[in-house]
This record gives sequence, C-alpha cells and structure tokens, in this order.
Amino acid sequence: MRRPFRAALAGTVATLVLFGAADLIARAFGPPAAPLLALGQTIIPLAPTGLVKPVIDLFGTNDKLFLILTTGLGALVLGGLIGWLASQRLRLATALLCVAGLVPIIVILIRPESSVVDIIPTLIGLALGLAVFRLLMSFGTSRTETGTAPAAEPSRRRFFIITGIIGTAGAAAMAAGQTVAALTLDAGAAVAKLVLPKPATTAPPIPTSAHPDVKGLAPFLTDPKDFYRIDTALAPPVIDPQEWSLRIHGMVETEVTLTMDDLLGLPLDEHHITLTCVSNPVGGDLVGNATWLGYPVRELLRRANPNRDADMVLSHSIDGFSASTPIEALTDDRDSLLAVGMNGSPLPPEHGFPARLVVPGLYGFVSATKWVTELEVTRFDEKTAYWTDRGWDAKAPILVASRVEVPKPLAKVPAGDVSVAGTAWAQRSGIKRVDVKLDDGEWTSAELGDEVTIDTWRQWKTGFSDVDSGLHTVTVRAIDQDGNVQTPKRRKSIPNSATGHHHIQFSVE
Repeated sequence: MRRPFRAALAGTVATLVLFGAADLIARAFGPPAAPLLALGQTIIPLAPTGLVKPVIDLFGTNDKLFLILTTGLGALVLGGLIGWLASQRLRLATALLCVAGLVPIIVILIRPESSVVDIIPTLIGLALGLAVFRLLMSFGTSRTETGTAPAAEPSRRRFFIITGIIGTAGAAAMAAGQTVAALTLDAGAAVAKLVLPKPATTAPPIPTSAHPDVKGLAPFLTDPKDFYRIDTALAPPVIDPQEWSLRIHGMVETEVTLTMDDLLGLPLDEHHITLTCVSNPVGGDLVGNATWLGYPVRELLRRANPNRDADMVLSHSIDGFSASTPIEALTDDRDSLLAVGMNGSPLPPEHGFPARLVVPGLYGFVSATKWVTELEVTRFDEKTAYWTDRGWDAKAPILVASRVEVPKPLAKVPAGDVSVAGTAWAQRSGIKRVDVKLDDGEWTSAELGDEVTIDTWRQWKTGFSDVDSGLHTVTVRAIDQDGNVQTPKRRKSIPNSATGHHHIQFSVE
C-alpha cells in the first residue's frame, strides 16, 4: 500500500508543477493563456454577493491577489485530495487529475479573449504534472499492488528530497510566470504604441495656487502609476487598437460603430476630472485626479439618436463587466468622455487602454468602464449592470467628502505650530468650504487652493499654534457649493459610498 501522507503530498506537488509550468510558459503567449488567471476571471462573476462585499471591505485593492491566492490554494488542496485517493486507487486518482487539469483548458477555450493556441501552456503543464505524479507515486509501490517486489524501497528521506526539489521548481516557475507578471504590471507600460493627436480643446493650465505648498500633500494631478485601480479584470486585457471598436446600439434610431482610427480622427477634448470609487473608505485613497483626453459621449449618442423613452446607457467592457449610467449624465453639458489619453499619454493598460469612459459626478462602478466596447441604450427597468446585480445602487451620484493627508496617521511632530492639509471633492458641485478642528475644539475654516473646475478635487491647508505635547486628533469636513455638509454619520461603502468625517491621530513631542 502507498502511504496516504506521501500520496497526498505527491498530488499537491504535481498540481503545483502543472500550474507553475503552465504559468511560466504562458509568458510567451499572454495573460489569456494563464490557467490561474482564467479560473479566477471565471470565478469573479459567479461569486455570491454575500461573499463579494466582505472581501472588498477586508482586502480593498488587494482583492485580486486574494482571489488568485485562494484559487491557487484551492487547486493545491484538490491535488492533495486526489493524491490521498491514489494511496488506495491509483488509476482512478490519475484519471481525476487529468479531469482536473482539463477544467482550466475548457475555461480558457470559452473565454472570449482566448484562442485555441492559448491552451498549449496548460496542456504542457498537465503532461508534466502527470509525469511528476506518477514518478512520486512510484516511490510507495509495494508487493500487494504490483504482484512483484521492488528492487529496493526508496528511502523516506530520498522521497522528501526529490519532492522538495520538484515543489521548489514548481513554485519558482509560478513566481516567474504570467500571473505574477500580470498582477504586478507596471502602470507606465502600454500594450501598444498609440500616437495621440493634439487636443482640439486643451484643459486650462493648473495654477500653482491650486496646490498648497505643504510637504506630504498629494500632487494635484495623480500619476497613473499611483492612480487607484478597481475593476473585475485580474489582468488588463491585451487589445490591439487597430482591432478595437465601439458599438452603440439598443434603443437608438441608428446603430453606430466607431473604430480607433475614427475616434482619433475626431476633435478630441482635454479635461481635468477627478474619479472616485464607491468602495473608497472614509479618508481612503481610492480617488484620483487626472487630465483626460477624449471625445464627448453626448456627440456619439447624438449620432445614434436614442429613443426618448431610454433613461440608461449600459456600457460593456471586453472582459464582461457592465455599468449602468443615467443617460442624462452622458448627454448633458458635463464633460463625459470616451477617453484615450491620461495625463498626456495613451491610457495605461490597467486604466482602460485603448479606450474607456470618464463621467464626472458619478462613482466609477456606474460610469468609468474600462476597455469599453459597447454602449447599449436601454432603460433601468429593463437592464441591470454587474455591480447593481450585487446590491450596489444603480445611479450612484458622488457625495461630498474630504480627507486629512498631513500629518500622517500616528505621525510624530515637534511641539509648537502644526501644519494640517488635505483634499476635498464634490464633483459637479465643487467645494465651497473645508472645516477642520483639533481634538474637541471648534471648527475653523481652512485655506482653500484655487478651484480648477467643479469636477476636480480641491486641496486645502490650515494650522494650529502652540499645540501641547501629547496625543491629538484632527478632524475634517467639507461643504459643497450647493450647501451640502459632509455628514458625520458613519456607514460602509455599500450600496453607495462610505460616509463620515475623516480624522487622524498624531503625537506632539
């Protein structure tokens, strides 16, 4: 009989080799060929809402890493169970391992961004995994299973040495493979070369007075590599701009199709716009400000001539994501764009290359579709979107919010005068005032940086004199141009934005 523990370990290592080898070979093919990415991407839309919400709350922007680790761990556990079964029934376990290896192959084949050649890495990985499994299982063969005695029983020590070497090789292959490369993609690396035309309308210059001169305050424009990324794609889709197109259809008089050449041939506008994620916690960093280059969506919709009964545009991404945007937000005078550029360069792949939506005044999950390929004109009572199906609001207007950036939480500052600074936002209304208080003192108005547009954040600074040594708390609230005061009431981000006053503690020495 084979020893169950060794058999389970053999199954686990064989699975590690399968995925590690496939992932490494997938580097030569691209993200669609990576089996772990394909499995994880398939799991995302199937995950129940009751699981999605706590995962986002707990892991935030690390939710993709959590999913990959969970998927990989699940595969290793399954491999171990198959190995344990092999201690009793080797042929059945081998067959099950083959079936388990075929699952990611099938998943890769059915994904729209994949081709038949993308299964090659997983086929090779499966062959190597099976070979390793049979090799390690041969260490435990006894007379009762084969009818003949082995020439020599390999030592327990030799088994673990060989298993350790093979397992380390599998782990190293995984570390150098496509999944790690995709999850750690450099935001400055573009998928393809794309020459952007000069804007027909340029964004106004940003005055130095818009950014208070306080060390530690976030830049007025967010570098793309620091701009938050929240989406449902484990790896940014690889899209050839020459093969990309946008289809406008649904409740329209004329269906419209736009290629990248068509888009770049239009007079493109440049606008400074702040985007905010609905999952941003109070005081969080899931908000960013950038200069976007694109074409007004209202002009594209005017070509299609939407039906008067339509009240929503359902945007579709190439990765299967969808967002429900109120049609008035795409047809009124706000600067809603089909964007191709970000801060003077083509969109980075993880921010939507080659084209995405940018809609001021709405949280990103209903307005900022990346890798967009379709605009379906429809109605809220007829269609739903990816996140609205999971309990989030359908329209999601931006709420007034603010955060303290200086001092940093738990910072130690010298006694005397203490500088305080931060950022506030209320897209489509603009910030009228920011109030700050120290400990349980009175609210005092902060000095505001100049407003660039109502759709960008506004930075602020203030200070407190002769602050005594000890632990102190700074709290901030913002008031928008419509008179809405940021609420102190705490609530979670679901279904429509976290609320509450941001406060940080620091110590004076």
